[in-house]
Amino acid sequence: MEQRTLSLTALAAAVRDGRTSSEEATSEALSLARRVHARTNAVITFHEEAALAAARAADASLAAGRVFGALHGVPLAHKDMFDRVGLIPSWGAKIRRDQPSSRDATVIARLQAAGSHQIAALHLTEFAFGPTGHNYVLGHARNPWNTDHITGGSSSGSAIAVATGVVSAALGSDTAGSLRLPAAACGITSLKPTWSRVSRAGAMPLSASLDCVGPLARHVGDLAVMLGIIAGADGRDGTSSRRSVADYSRHLAQPITGLRIGIDETLVAMADRTVQARFETALAILVKAGAKRIPVKFPDWGMLDRLTQLLQLPEVASAHGRHLRRRGGDFGPQVRARTEFGHFVSGADHQTALRARGMMLARTLAETYGQCDVTMLPTFADPLPTIATLDVTGGPQLQAAMGRVVLYCRPVNYLGLPALTLPYPSDGSLPNGFQLIGRPFAEARLLQLGTAYQRDVPSQLAPLD
Repeated sequence: MEQRTLSLTALAAAVRDGRTSSEEATSEALSLARRVHARTNAVITFHEEAALAAARAADASLAAGRVFGALHGVPLAHKDMFDRVGLIPSWGAKIRRDQPSSRDATVIARLQAAGSHQIAALHLTEFAFGPTGHNYVLGHARNPWNTDHITGGSSSGSAIAVATGVVSAALGSDTAGSLRLPAAACGITSLKPTWSRVSRAGAMPLSASLDCVGPLARHVGDLAVMLGIIAGADGRDGTSSRRSVADYSRHLAQPITGLRIGIDETLVAMADRTVQARFETALAILVKAGAKRIPVKFPDWGMLDRLTQLLQLPEVASAHGRHLRRRGGDFGPQVRARTEFGHFVSGADHQTALRARGMMLARTLAETYGQCDVTMLPTFADPLPTIATLDVTGGPQLQAAMGRVVLYCRPVNYLGLPALTLPYPSDGSLPNGFQLIGRPFAEARLLQLGTAYQRDVPSQLAPLD
């Protein structure tokens, strides 16, 4: 049994059935993580001693007949932006929390209650504010398929760890594409939930109007398991939805016959021609499985993107810009340049974007989703660029480069819609991916479509060397 090939549910079953122990699984994951990190810079902190102690405790509980949840004894690793008792998350930066956390982030606590434990804290872009995986403070993340190329960001370490099989699932966050872009770049899948579906208590804030916490995995079914554990109302996060949490795994195998996939041809045509060709190949697989292609139009995508930035930039400046006055030299050049922009967005413009959000969502649901069940867009507009190509440190060139990377992602956060990223079928080039975007709280339907897609396009492991 090669552990790195196992899905989350398969590994959990192997631990429960005694085919492996939690300690064995954890030791193997730690060993693999060190090997992968040496090549990709995926890990910020290893938690070997605590992880092995937790694994031994899980094995002892299992021997005594006590199972504590669906993920009993399963080793995981997560983006280093979540509070854990007694630790200081790095936030990918030199500037971080002054005191150790006194309480676990809600999502961490829920995964621990399900029986998992954490072996490492994973790489992220500084303050989770960047879509490429560049980090001028802690070093850039490197794509395991080709280390000259970007991983996508900001959940770069989580994507690397999952793609290489260090862990079968990991947590990340998404403010403007930070789950979807790394998943696409590393050839795996991710789920950005509906805004408010998952609590953000104990997660580093970036832009409160846009931030989402969600899972990355190689298998769509594992996303369903992870979301079922972390979703739901939380008294620590007043924005978390009180809507009941669906059994996301229940209907995964249902046929997708007749489901309507909306395609905005004008918007898709903004992608590079090679990306358009891969997009059409993926869409054809879903149509062959029974879905229907439906032409649709989004409201002005450029306007949606501008409104997103009017929310994001001042909120980022509010969350982290205060450090610019005191510790400006401790910022990396890209994040410093982008954070500074937020100070030039007026409060009036921010409030205009906030008030327009409900109207733009209602218009999108009526005009676009009135004709379809989900929409489909590329995740990246272009083939995967190199790290050097996007090593842009400031000025208009930086904004233009970042704007192209997040072209298809940022407005989805403004609308608060859920989005599932899936990899294109392999064509011999580097990984890339597309996203299925649903109505609010329609994650189950996205997962159903993703399951059907993976019957024809199964997950792949990235190389170790």
